[in-house]
Amino acid sequence: MKKAIPRSKKTSFRHGIGEWYGKSFIHLGPAERKHLANLQALSKKVRPPIECPFRSTPDHQVMCTKEGGVCSIRLYQQETENGPASVPAGQRGNLVTTCPHRFQQDRMIFRWIGETMLGHPEPLAVREIGFLEQDPNENAGNIADSKAGDVGRIDSVLVHPTREPMHWCALEIQAVYFSGASMSTEFKLLSSTGRKTLPFPAANRHPDFRSSGPKRLMPQLQIKIPSLRRWGKKMAVVVDRNFFDALGKMDDIKEASNSDIAWYVVKYQEGEGQAVLKPDFVRFTTLERAVEGLTGGRPVSQEVFEARIKEKLVGT
Repeated sequence: MKKAIPRSKKTSFRHGIGEWYGKSFIHLGPAERKHLANLQALSKKVRPPIECPFRSTPDHQVMCTKEGGVCSIRLYQQETENGPASVPAGQRGNLVTTCPHRFQQDRMIFRWIGETMLGHPEPLAVREIGFLEQDPNENAGNIADSKAGDVGRIDSVLVHPTREPMHWCALEIQAVYFSGASMSTEFKLLSSTGRKTLPFPAANRHPDFRSSGPKRLMPQLQIKIPSLRRWGKKMAVVVDRNFFDALGKMDDIKEASNSDIAWYVVKYQEGEGQAVLKPDFVRFTTLERAVEGLTGGRPVSQEVFEARIKEKLVGT
């Protein structure tokens, strides 16, 4: 009787930590991985603060405010069970930004947008400007609500430092949420093992571009851009390459003056230690085309839609 030949295990894929407190996870040693993981088991009151390298300057230190300290995630692969993890080649292994503060590295995005939209490489960045206000007549009978302030804000505005009248553009920065197992599963694994090879993620998760795009970014654009358009102002939107590639097709606007949105798409240049944020490309669109891209496509024709209704009715 011939001996059965065991089947080779298929390559496994999971998303795990890409950058942790600003450091590339694949370049962290076992001791450093374990140290950072052990910190997550401490209560917030006693957990030592860790600097955010992307918001800090030589004159001003800013601490990380993101629970868990994970700046980005990425896909890992494992060829054999219990074997080491590795990063898939090509775009599949790119970093996916999960913390919006990650985009602030070296103020690159501010210089890039300032140069191309405002004609100045060092624009002033102003945060959280009140944009929508409640109508006081709607809440005249409610004392608590009548004292409510702004009900909507523009997250950031970039302003030319010297030009009069004021020359500015709105800025929206969108990182990506992820769905699946929380990072606490990774922290538990890393705190309990000192393996020298790169560990494969402990659980399944994936970037949730649907929640990040149609559910988070799209309503922001739909609320803010109509007023900005009436004012003759543009909205700059910063996303990473993975996010933009996950969107549906959007028609390009060749002339920036005819657009509502300038998509500033960034990429990561990786080396030893910290990955560096780099400009990738700029894409101009209208609000309407952006909504189509964020929802993942354009509506089918009425005839196609009604044909699908009939198909469903056949089985009822």
